[in-house]
Amino acid sequence: MFLFLVVALAVVVAAVTLAVVGGGEQAPLPDAAPERLYDSLPTDRPVTRADVDDLRFPLAARGYRMADVDDALTRLAAELAERDARIADLESALTGARAAADGVSMEKRPEEDGDR
Repeated sequence: MFLFLVVALAVVVAAVTLAVVGGGEQAPLPDAAPERLYDSLPTDRPVTRADVDDLRFPLAARGYRMADVDDALTRLAAELAERDARIADLESALTGARAAADGVSMEKRPEEDGDR
Protein backbone atom coordinates (compact mmCIF):
# COMPACT_ATOMS: atom_id res chain seq x y z
CA MET A 1 0.00 0.00 0.00
CA PHE A 2 2.81 2.40 0.86
CA LEU A 3 4.46 1.72 -2.49
CA PHE A 4 1.18 2.57 -4.28
CA LEU A 5 0.96 5.97 -2.51
CA VAL A 6 4.59 6.79 -3.39
CA VAL A 7 4.01 5.93 -7.06
CA ALA A 8 0.75 7.95 -7.16
CA LEU A 9 2.49 10.95 -5.57
CA ALA A 10 5.36 10.69 -8.07
CA VAL A 11 2.89 10.62 -10.99
CA VAL A 12 1.08 13.72 -9.67
CA VAL A 13 4.35 15.62 -9.16
CA ALA A 14 5.52 14.66 -12.65
CA ALA A 15 2.22 15.77 -14.23
CA VAL A 16 2.28 19.14 -12.47
CA THR A 17 5.95 19.66 -13.39
CA LEU A 18 5.27 18.88 -17.05
CA ALA A 19 2.27 21.22 -17.09
CA VAL A 20 4.28 24.10 -15.59
CA VAL A 21 7.45 23.58 -17.62
CA GLY A 22 5.65 22.59 -20.81
CA GLY A 23 3.48 25.70 -20.69
CA GLY A 24 6.52 27.91 -21.20
CA GLU A 25 5.82 31.64 -21.10
CA GLN A 26 2.24 31.26 -22.33
CA ALA A 27 -0.58 30.93 -19.89
CA PRO A 28 -2.39 27.59 -20.11
CA LEU A 29 -5.55 29.32 -21.32
CA PRO A 30 -5.72 32.69 -23.02
CA ASP A 31 -7.70 35.38 -21.24
CA ALA A 32 -11.17 35.71 -22.66
CA ALA A 33 -12.22 39.14 -23.81
CA PRO A 34 -15.03 40.40 -21.58
CA GLU A 35 -18.43 40.72 -23.14
CA ARG A 36 -19.54 44.31 -23.46
CA LEU A 37 -23.01 45.71 -23.63
CA TYR A 38 -23.56 47.37 -26.93
CA ASP A 39 -26.07 49.98 -25.89
CA SER A 40 -29.29 48.65 -27.29
CA LEU A 41 -31.21 51.65 -26.01
CA PRO A 42 -32.02 53.95 -28.92
CA THR A 43 -30.34 57.35 -29.10
CA ASP A 44 -32.50 58.80 -31.86
CA ARG A 45 -35.86 58.46 -30.08
CA PRO A 46 -37.28 58.11 -26.57
CA VAL A 47 -36.95 54.75 -24.85
CA THR A 48 -40.07 52.60 -25.03
CA ARG A 49 -41.33 49.74 -22.91
CA ALA A 50 -40.26 47.29 -25.63
CA ASP A 51 -36.69 48.69 -25.52
CA VAL A 52 -36.52 48.04 -21.78
CA ASP A 53 -38.01 44.56 -22.19
CA ASP A 54 -35.42 43.71 -24.86
CA LEU A 55 -32.47 45.01 -22.83
CA ARG A 56 -30.13 42.16 -21.83
CA PHE A 57 -26.86 42.52 -19.97
CA PRO A 58 -23.91 40.21 -20.68
CA LEU A 59 -22.83 38.02 -17.80
CA ALA A 60 -19.57 38.71 -16.01
CA ALA A 61 -17.62 36.64 -13.49
CA ARG A 62 -19.88 37.56 -10.59
CA GLY A 63 -23.15 38.55 -12.24
CA TYR A 64 -23.39 41.61 -14.47
CA ARG A 65 -20.86 44.33 -15.24
CA MET A 66 -21.69 47.22 -12.94
CA ALA A 67 -20.65 49.82 -15.51
CA ASP A 68 -23.13 48.45 -18.06
CA VAL A 69 -25.98 48.39 -15.56
CA ASP A 70 -25.12 51.85 -14.24
CA ASP A 71 -25.03 53.29 -17.77
CA ALA A 72 -28.43 51.82 -18.61
CA LEU A 73 -29.97 53.01 -15.34
CA THR A 74 -28.54 56.49 -15.82
CA ARG A 75 -30.03 56.64 -19.30
CA LEU A 76 -33.43 55.46 -18.07
CA ALA A 77 -33.36 57.93 -15.17
CA ALA A 78 -32.64 60.80 -17.57
CA GLU A 79 -35.49 59.71 -19.85
CA LEU A 80 -37.90 59.51 -16.91
CA ALA A 81 -36.85 62.93 -15.60
CA GLU A 82 -37.38 64.42 -19.06
CA ARG A 83 -40.82 62.84 -19.34
CA ASP A 84 -41.79 64.00 -15.85
CA ALA A 85 -40.80 67.57 -16.74
CA ARG A 86 -42.78 67.36 -19.99
CA ILE A 87 -45.85 66.02 -18.17
CA ALA A 88 -45.59 68.81 -15.58
CA ASP A 89 -45.38 71.43 -18.35
CA LEU A 90 -48.40 69.97 -20.13
CA GLU A 91 -50.43 69.78 -16.91
CA SER A 92 -49.53 73.39 -16.13
CA ALA A 93 -50.58 74.49 -19.61
CA LEU A 94 -53.83 72.53 -19.30
CA THR A 95 -54.58 74.12 -15.93
CA GLY A 96 -53.93 77.57 -17.41
CA ALA A 97 -56.15 76.83 -20.41
CA ARG A 98 -58.95 75.60 -18.14
CA ALA A 99 -58.66 78.70 -15.96
CA ALA A 100 -58.78 80.94 -19.03
CA ALA A 101 -61.79 79.03 -20.37
CA ASP A 102 -63.57 79.36 -17.02
CA GLY A 103 -62.84 83.11 -17.01
CA VAL A 104 -64.29 83.50 -20.50
CA SER A 105 -67.40 81.50 -19.63
CA MET A 106 -67.92 83.60 -16.49
CA GLU A 107 -67.79 86.80 -18.58
CA LYS A 108 -70.27 85.48 -21.14
CA ARG A 109 -72.75 84.30 -18.53
CA PRO A 110 -75.97 86.32 -18.92
CA GLU A 111 -76.76 88.62 -16.02
CA GLU A 112 -79.82 87.64 -14.07
CA ASP A 113 -82.51 90.27 -14.22
CA GLY A 114 -84.18 91.18 -10.97
CA ASP A 115 -87.15 92.70 -12.84
CA ARG A 116 -89.03 89.53 -13.53
